Amino acid sequence: MELSALQKVRYTYKPKLPGSLSRLVTDIAVQLGSPTESISDQEALKARFKETYGKPLATFVQGKNDALSRRLSVGVILSGGQAPGGHNVITGLYDGLKKGNPGSKLFGFLGGPSGLIDNKQVEISGPMIDAYRNTGGFDMIGSGRTKIESPEQFAASLETAKKLNLDAVVIIGGDDSNTNAALLAEYFLAKDSNIQVIGCPKTIDGDLKNEHIEASFGFDTAVKTYSELIGNIARDSNSAKKYWHFIRLMGRSASHIALECALQTQPNVCFISEEVEAKELSLGQVVDQICGSVVKRAENKENFGVVLIPEGLVEFIPEVKKLIQELNDIMAAHEKDFSDLESFAARRDWLITWLSDPSAYLFKSLPEEFAKELLMDRDPHGNVRVSQIETEKLLMGMVESRLGDLKQAGTYKGKFSSLGHFFGYEGRCAFPTNFDADYCYSLGFSAFVLIASGLTGYLASVKNLTAPADQWIAGGVPLTMMMNMEHRHGADKPVIRKALVDLDGKPFKAFAAMRETWALKTCFVYPGSVQYYGPGEICDQPTITLKLEKS
Repeated sequence: MELSALQKVRYTYKPKLPGSLSRLVTDIAVQLGSPTESISDQEALKARFKETYGKPLATFVQGKNDALSRRLSVGVILSGGQAPGGHNVITGLYDGLKKGNPGSKLFGFLGGPSGLIDNKQVEISGPMIDAYRNTGGFDMIGSGRTKIESPEQFAASLETAKKLNLDAVVIIGGDDSNTNAALLAEYFLAKDSNIQVIGCPKTIDGDLKNEHIEASFGFDTAVKTYSELIGNIARDSNSAKKYWHFIRLMGRSASHIALECALQTQPNVCFISEEVEAKELSLGQVVDQICGSVVKRAENKENFGVVLIPEGLVEFIPEVKKLIQELNDIMAAHEKDFSDLESFAARRDWLITWLSDPSAYLFKSLPEEFAKELLMDRDPHGNVRVSQIETEKLLMGMVESRLGDLKQAGTYKGKFSSLGHFFGYEGRCAFPTNFDADYCYSLGFSAFVLIASGLTGYLASVKNLTAPADQWIAGGVPLTMMMNMEHRHGADKPVIRKALVDLDGKPFKAFAAMRETWALKTCFVYPGSVQYYGPGEICDQPTITLKLEKS
């Protein structure tokens, strides 16, 4: 395989480690704090996690720990969507195991959690690891979205772990995947098995974080990749001076990506889904907000601009959310009647007879292409496939129509041409930034220390991330500490709570303080491409979000 020059050089990059992990392996001790509680629903979670609830926080300190030199056999899983840095988590785990004892083994389960259920795995070797150091993607062992839910799946997972004589399983994933890790840790102990389970926090959406997990890996790389592209488009917009660019960004449940990209590039308009929901804005009000910027900039002869849109925006607009919920219920309850209707027009007319009056009015008013997207096949959880809904095109069309009305009324005299973009997959497998390469390697090494020290039901944690890497604080957080009970699919289930954009937080307030200026003036910032080599202030900086949160 022919390698790029950058790839060859990235193989040689040596990720930086926290000081507590840089000493001799047997000099890394684990300091345990006081018992912990879940963020809510303590009694229900205590009853559900009889074996693992209430574990203490773990921090790595200097001290003798001969357990780290024992021979271990560990399995690792990549779960869910790709995020830059996943390979470095595996690399850090592998290097830790081999430093502890060269006889230790690491198995990679192929295709995600299903690899554990079906015992499809490969033993990871030194040459295999070296081919993936500091690279993007999950192609080393693949990933998957299988959930370990049924008694048969749990039993099969335990059977596989026993056949391989595993001491532990490491699950690299987001909030759902690590909820699964907590359930697996509990199951193993309930079955009198000492096989440990450790998680690592992954998701480019940035919604797996709290006071102990300051960032999920991949977010840093993804937002810097998207911001480069947004900056390029903004510069083109300012050069051509004739297009409004509507850019939809990853982020179904949370708008952390849109917020960070706005802070990095300073677009004219950016929506934060959580604010739209909190203010109960209608679709029309969202359109009016864009039109307000278009009209005022036209008065300055600036008929161009940039609008950022979170992927999940439509589900946060209350009237659209209600419409989607009603459509889901009707289509599920009358599945055959709906599927028997062949044309879109017939389906639309039939649905309108079942919808509430406000939802029927909204559904009738939507452009046909967007209405069709709301009726597409649901995902396995029964949800609309939001990534396939072209919200940017909906808003482009509605803005153009509204501006036509304003032009007829004589309140708008500019020109409006728009172009739509969706940045999603472009950021999921990018070469990890130095920050993500270092952070992920540290997470993997931390997972090794947690395993060798005999802990289970923990999420690897690295804190103090705005400081230089040697000052980072490594340890582990009990998975049950981050959980609450949520009603899903007709039952209350334990889940790790998603971290949404905090409207009282410093990052959002910094954005809100400047957006009126950005709406009127051309204030674009052009971040440029990710830099891997050079001064630390260029190559190793964390996100603006993280710096503001920790300032």
